[in-house]
Amino acid sequence: MSTQPTLQPSGPSSSASSFVKIEWTQPEREAAFHHWLAVQAAQHGVLPETVRPASADASFRRYFRVDTSIGSCIVMDAPPEKENCEPFVRIARLMQDAGLYVPRILAWDEPQGFMLLDDLGSQTMMEVIQPDDPQANHGLYMRALDALLALQQSSRPGVLPSYDEALLQRELSLFPDWYLTQHRQLNIDSAQREMLDKTFRTIVQRNLAAPSVYVHRDFMPRNLMMPRDPAEPRLGVLDFQDAVYGPVTYDIASLMRDAFLSWDEDFVLDISIRYWERARKVGLMDHDGWSQDFGEFWRAVEWMGLQRHLKVAGIFARLTLRDGKPKYLADAPRFIQYIRATASRYSELTPLLRLIDKIEGTEPAISLAFPRLTPNAGGKA
Repeated sequence: MSTQPTLQPSGPSSSASSFVKIEWTQPEREAAFHHWLAVQAAQHGVLPETVRPASADASFRRYFRVDTSIGSCIVMDAPPEKENCEPFVRIARLMQDAGLYVPRILAWDEPQGFMLLDDLGSQTMMEVIQPDDPQANHGLYMRALDALLALQQSSRPGVLPSYDEALLQRELSLFPDWYLTQHRQLNIDSAQREMLDKTFRTIVQRNLAAPSVYVHRDFMPRNLMMPRDPAEPRLGVLDFQDAVYGPVTYDIASLMRDAFLSWDEDFVLDISIRYWERARKVGLMDHDGWSQDFGEFWRAVEWMGLQRHLKVAGIFARLTLRDGKPKYLADAPRFIQYIRATASRYSELTPLLRLIDKIEGTEPAISLAFPRLTPNAGGKA
């Protein structure tokens, strides 16, 4: 999960002294960085004195912006003992081949973990969204769908790691391991553990039944960039290094059940239906009646979203309790509400809903789904 990017202006500046100083905990790494940056000055025209923070990240990666004689570039600082940049490089090329607007890699010092990238701009989609006027953002979300569908249509098996049962279960375990036991201080008893294990098996089974495509895994407005060139119709795509080959439902769930922004159901369904209409035209919905029935597809999206919500609640607790980043837990209630809303609509999830209501002190959720009516003996519903 990425943080809220704290992006600095992207154009050349006349006052290097106004830049925020970059902090280093290891003097030897700071020296290596400045030596490497001086090489980029000679090769790519960067101006080392203009380097400043560009954005934060939930991992150990840091991003800086540096001016050049004709614009600006982004520098990635990824200590190799903590971050492997090879997936970023490989997947960036894959996405470029698919027609997505992603940063070009201008230079990469693999042993030291420094990288020079194209600067796609300083403004995320999140920063231009009007949260109080959903329909004002319709065009932005259509552009996001353009990128998502381009990625999914380029999918081929055997290229990216599989989003398999082991990975789905490992992610789900973050919820009891970090959110329930560490954050909520719940001592999970044997009955609760059995219920969670059974529920998680059902969630994984439902999600593995979906067709597989390339999955970004964090496809949301904070990772989509507004291009600096107004003639560029594509949104920039960032934070793709954890992409996998998995359920087609994942990224649309990630986009519409955002980690840091909640939409009313009408807007969520509006965009999701438009995605479904476009996806079925290109053959992505040829599964179990999905191409004829949006409802069948949407139920699969809800089950996929549930897996993500449980995972992210656990990640946010871990970021706070293990990594000392407390601001993430401020958004955890959004995910708990997502979980409760989905769990209230499916009988298999009632035990999970009861556990969450107990630990959160919330009232039982009221389902918004229409009940399924079964004809009685007299032939009337």
